[in-house]
Amino acid sequence: MAALETMFDVRGKSTIITGGASGIGKAYAEIMAQQGARVCIFDIDATGLDQAVAEMVAQGWDVWGQIVDVGDRPGMAAAFDTVAVRHGCIDTVFANAGIDPGPGFNTPTGERNPDGAIENIPDEQWDRGIEINLTSVYVTIKNAVRHMKPAGKGEIIVTSSIAALINESIVGTSYMPAKAAVNQFVRHMAMELGAYGIRVNAILPGPFITNIAGGRLRNKADRAAFESQSLIGRIGDVDDIKGLALLLASPAGAYFTGSLIVIDGGSLIRMT
Repeated sequence: MAALETMFDVRGKSTIITGGASGIGKAYAEIMAQQGARVCIFDIDATGLDQAVAEMVAQGWDVWGQIVDVGDRPGMAAAFDTVAVRHGCIDTVFANAGIDPGPGFNTPTGERNPDGAIENIPDEQWDRGIEINLTSVYVTIKNAVRHMKPAGKGEIIVTSSIAALINESIVGTSYMPAKAAVNQFVRHMAMELGAYGIRVNAILPGPFITNIAGGRLRNKADRAAFESQSLIGRIGDVDDIKGLALLLASPAGAYFTGSLIVIDGGSLIRMT
């Protein structure tokens, strides 16, 4: 048991999680904090952030938060520096923030959706989708590395998606190219940063019940199509992702870098 505890030991690790006030990001925060990491959550949702932090602090965990828009580059740099001062270092970063960029060109029931047609997508909607789902990963890693390189170590875990590997007609058009680019960027960063002791990996979730797309997968009718794709007959609960997050952040994941790890209940097998 002692060896197992050491293998997955993240106690004291200075950890940042972007978009950590809800959904998958909150699950990352919970497992890291529960296992003794010092966690700072970045989120733009002040109310959700306060609630998430309060819930975790009530458990006796070392968690605090900063209101940050991951699209605000000076704000992100300042937020990272604040964590480094408070914790004395930055060990682990989850680049998790993401958004649903709008409707796809089909509805979940297969009808064409004019609001998602390419000629009708507002430019600002496309730009925001790329900014949050792709560019914020660049900004997050850039700021993480400023603090990790001098220490000669660090773990960066990026939330991508199986949408990087397939085309989804019910998802906003910018989402797929953004996530595909994230995958390539993760591999490129792993190649650059391995020499400095920094590991970079991506988690590619399939359908999970979160707040994205207005939390529509909590609705049974909307969930049915995704459940039918799963090889185990259900879609993911955020608790399902905690073990993988802990693996990649801990010594047990020391030989993982540049990995794109799918966690989807087998949905991708059926889709392809």
